[in-house]
Amino acid sequence: MAAFTAADVKALREKTGAGMMDAKKALEQTGGDIEAAVDALRAKGLATAAKKSSRTAAEGLVGVAVAGTKGVAVEVNSETDFVAKNDKFQDFVRKVTQVALAEGSVGVDALKAAAYPDGGTVADKLTDNVATIGENQQVRRLKNVSVTNGVVVPYMHNAAAPGLGKIGVLVALESTADKAALEALGKQLAMHIAAAFPQALDAASLDAEVIGRERKVAAEKAAESGKPAEVQAKMVDGAIAKFAKENALLSQIFVMDNKTPIDEVIAKAGKDAGAAIALTDYVRFQLGEGIEKEETDFAAEVAAAVKG
Repeated sequence: MAAFTAADVKALREKTGAGMMDAKKALEQTGGDIEAAVDALRAKGLATAAKKSSRTAAEGLVGVAVAGTKGVAVEVNSETDFVAKNDKFQDFVRKVTQVALAEGSVGVDALKAAAYPDGGTVADKLTDNVATIGENQQVRRLKNVSVTNGVVVPYMHNAAAPGLGKIGVLVALESTADKAALEALGKQLAMHIAAAFPQALDAASLDAEVIGRERKVAAEKAAESGKPAEVQAKMVDGAIAKFAKENALLSQIFVMDNKTPIDEVIAKAGKDAGAAIALTDYVRFQLGEGIEKEETDFAAEVAAAVKG
């Protein structure tokens, strides 16, 4: 029996743009492992690089908030978009984000144990919401950023309400430059981050596991070229350097002019402002990033219910 389903083939095609038979063969070769199949297709040149924008099947909201030189982003999931539009749910996400801002650098468990503005704890309010709204909800993740001297700039792409939406960004800029100039620069950088989906601040900060996976794919492609080993090694190094350049924020090309690396954009802004500017940290939370929602066959469910 196959270790994958037609839905897996469909999902692989959506991830890679590969043809149906190529996707099916890749899944056969990898025992149904979709991520391994993606790599196999990429090594054969039958797929583009993994999409930067993760599938965002999970519903809910991302909240961002800033106070002085610190900011926080929080993601709270719900089962349906209908609940995400509920005033009570939005109020909960807004208040939880403010609690997270006040608590500082804590994890999800500590945030849930923190006092909620309306009484009790965040966990208590979450339980109450699940009972009254009738749908599972979870505080999934949060991240705090701060600067010693400078600004933390928030940005919400396609906001559902002030500070709430599906892609939330924070940019931390250390500088003694004029705050208004820093805010303007931070807004532009935040819009770039929302669009370009960097994986890390700089090349050295990229996930070692991700780099290892990219190196493996590049090595397989190089091996198929039939070129000498030393040439293949250079091909692999070149591919990794290109990947790092395209996925590390500071070396990405600024989306607003499509030609200038981000580090040069910041350097020029610092020169114009008369004070050095450093982008020291950022957050980009996309709702449901990395979560695969279970797909169900509604017709089959109805038929099963009738038979039952």
